[in-house]
Amino acid sequence: MKKPDLTPFDMAKKPVREKRILMPLAWALSYPTVWKRKLTINKINMEGLKPPYILLCTHHAFLDFKVTTAATFPTRLNFIVAIDGFLFGETLLRSVGAICKRKFTNDIKLYKHIKYVLDDLKGVVAIYPEARYSIVGTNAILPDSLGKLVRSLGYPVVVLNMHGNYLSQPQWNLKLKTHHNLTADMTQIITKEDIESISVNEINQRINQAFVYDEYKYQLDNKIEIKDKNRMQGIDSVLYQCPACKKEHVMTSSLNKITCDACGKTYLQDTYGRLKATTGETKFEHIPDWYEFERQEVRKQIDNGTYYFEDEVYVESLPNAKGFHKLGKMKLIHDLNGFRLTGTVNNEPFELIKEPLSMYGLHIEYNYKGKGDCIDLSTNDNTYYIYPINQKKVVTKLHFAVEELYKIKKQSI
Repeated sequence: MKKPDLTPFDMAKKPVREKRILMPLAWALSYPTVWKRKLTINKINMEGLKPPYILLCTHHAFLDFKVTTAATFPTRLNFIVAIDGFLFGETLLRSVGAICKRKFTNDIKLYKHIKYVLDDLKGVVAIYPEARYSIVGTNAILPDSLGKLVRSLGYPVVVLNMHGNYLSQPQWNLKLKTHHNLTADMTQIITKEDIESISVNEINQRINQAFVYDEYKYQLDNKIEIKDKNRMQGIDSVLYQCPACKKEHVMTSSLNKITCDACGKTYLQDTYGRLKATTGETKFEHIPDWYEFERQEVRKQIDNGTYYFEDEVYVESLPNAKGFHKLGKMKLIHDLNGFRLTGTVNNEPFELIKEPLSMYGLHIEYNYKGKGDCIDLSTNDNTYYIYPINQKKVVTKLHFAVEELYKIKKQSI
């Protein structure tokens, strides 16, 4: 049997401008969708701006790439793409200017590639700094290092804040069927002149302010009806804790409802995204409020020292764009000290440690490629996809814990 190629992805290879011959293909893949969805682009402070500049985009669903392509037409882009994205074809993605990144790692090569695109290719770098699809239609934590990156590069910054994409295809329900219109706000938030005079803190403040979004509020405000009878299917992976009895990982969802199997509390979702309890108090009408309640409960466990996760896990690695490699079963611990993954690889002891300050966020997937919920942890040379075996519906809680531990450790510095 031929041995698998475990050579790490070549992160040092310089990016190229998107080949002109491929531009019509990108537009052909994007425009039928955005035309059908009547995409509206609201451009603010964009008059006269030409490349090079930095484009920061919110991240909701795969549809984001089509909206971004349409919003920047006819400009060619260099997208920052996660390693698993290159499984669609490394040669093609490199040809369209994609730059590979392993999520939640610090790699000086990425900075050099971004600088090369701006300085030498005079292009536009499209970055999705949330580093994952939105979990519940609201913006995720952004790294403080983003302001330092922008200040160091010295180019204008544009934010593309998209609306409606998450509602079209939340990652916990990829089979959802909707046909509502889309909009996006494309705003130059930092000019070339601004860079020379504002602080890193001010840069971060402007970026964070421009990144605020709430898809369920957008749905209600714009009277967007989602009539798919299965519109709540899968949301129990996100809303895993019952607000009534406080028990975790006991929720089930189907059709337009979510129910606690422990106490029986049931919520129904109307076609405008609002929740209502079938009996008794409606604790949360707004789904993001339920989500933030769960975050607060995790924070309480961290603060009182009771937060702890341990499980047997199944692990696959992705060293390059040639496919996943099965590593088998290991043990994963996540506690106040961060992640510790231990096991055996090729009959040799294996250990991966990720301390809280090494990750400001965690990439999670629901039923990834039909294999189940997973998280991924990366080094600069490999990415490990980790599937809990015995505990179910736990990855959302792990993501909360990573973010809250990072905040705590960051404040103590």
